[in-house]
Amino acid sequence: MLDIINEFGYIGIFLLITIENLFPPIPSEVILTFGGFLTTFSGMGYWQVVISATMGSVLGAIILYSIGRVLSIERIYGIIDSNIGKKLHLKKDDVKKAGKWFNRYENKAVFICRFVPIVRSLISIPAGISKMKMGFFVSLTALGSFIWNAILIYLGGVAGKAWHNIVDYMDFYTRIVFIIFIIIGLIFAAIFVKRRLINNRD
Repeated sequence: MLDIINEFGYIGIFLLITIENLFPPIPSEVILTFGGFLTTFSGMGYWQVVISATMGSVLGAIILYSIGRVLSIERIYGIIDSNIGKKLHLKKDDVKKAGKWFNRYENKAVFICRFVPIVRSLISIPAGISKMKMGFFVSLTALGSFIWNAILIYLGGVAGKAWHNIVDYMDFYTRIVFIIFIIIGLIFAAIFVKRRLINNRD
């Protein structure tokens, strides 16, 4: 990744961030902080790096959004009715509830999730499934991504040769986010199981 940025500059950052959105395990923190470091001694400008990264973020998000648009609710119901869906005990009511939650908080979800590792990429799919207005989706994505990119690129520039230390801090931040999501997931799972047991008794 670093070789690509060194060789192709802004275009390299744009392409890498686009790919990072499609494959969340790729660490955008490395791309952004290293890009910030390059602004301290190369001919690359801070705002140009921020814009290149933001354009890559928006393009990647649009691709995932488009995938979500293809995944119509009918197709999702088809998966639920399939053997795999039955084995996983998937229910249409759960999908409907999730859809209602997203429709209620979609604006906040799309914006806030841009600051959450991995989730900031995946949030584009339910946005597409719910048929969120494209213009509004792109606007929220661009704003959230711009802020996220600008902060990390700035920190990379401030840290200078120690830019990799920012990556270490971000790795710690990512782990905490994962732990929080696991806890939330366990809570929802416990509530779900409890309700199923109550319904079975009735």
